[in-house]
Amino acid sequence: MKNYEVTFIVDPVLSSDEIKTAAKTYSDMLTDEGCTIVNLGELGLKQLAYPINRRNSGVYYCIEYATTAPAVIAKMELAFRRDERIMRFLTIALDKYAVKYNQDKRDGKIGVAKKNAESDSDSKDAKGAKTPVKKQDLAKIEGIGPKIAEVLASSGILTYADLAGASHDKLKDALAKGGSSFTMHDPATWAEQAKLADQGKWNELQKMQDKLQGGSAKASSEEE
Repeated sequence: MKNYEVTFIVDPVLSSDEIKTAAKTYSDMLTDEGCTIVNLGELGLKQLAYPINRRNSGVYYCIEYATTAPAVIAKMELAFRRDERIMRFLTIALDKYAVKYNQDKRDGKIGVAKKNAESDSDSKDAKGAKTPVKKQDLAKIEGIGPKIAEVLASSGILTYADLAGASHDKLKDALAKGGSSFTMHDPATWAEQAKLADQGKWNELQKMQDKLQGGSAKASSEEE
């Protein structure tokens, strides 16, 4: 069986029951197609990097599943596109390293590394005392999801400024440390996006991201 992970955003104006029903629709679809649900995670309400359908936030869900029939992906993504409750979605394939990473995170093992990374990145105030660096939501950068943000954090990239100042090679090295499934991602535009975010130029960032798909330039024939 091959492992996959799908992250999708549900319209936050729906009632709590409607939001849960939307998520259950897709977990049930996977089960009905013979998939094994490894984990269904509700990531909660998060602010969007730019408005989608006049919404500034969305309720994030992430489903990790295993299947012997990858054709289910196309069927589910078609359902996502037709479902007005779903604002955005992204499916990625997981190799054994990514599967282990997910399990270690659920077991709390990744949290230790994350705390160490945050500790190492502390700055000092005028009296020489350490003050924690406030971590920013790097998932607002097109092409970066919650798991990639965790991988970057483990390499000390916690803020938009950190990301804007990181070289392409440093970002590729950080992804490689997270496992081979992360090396498929192209960080070519991340630093430029992060620079706009760090400067608070959200409108310019939105215009840039409208031309991207997964962090890379969209093909002219792709759907918005």
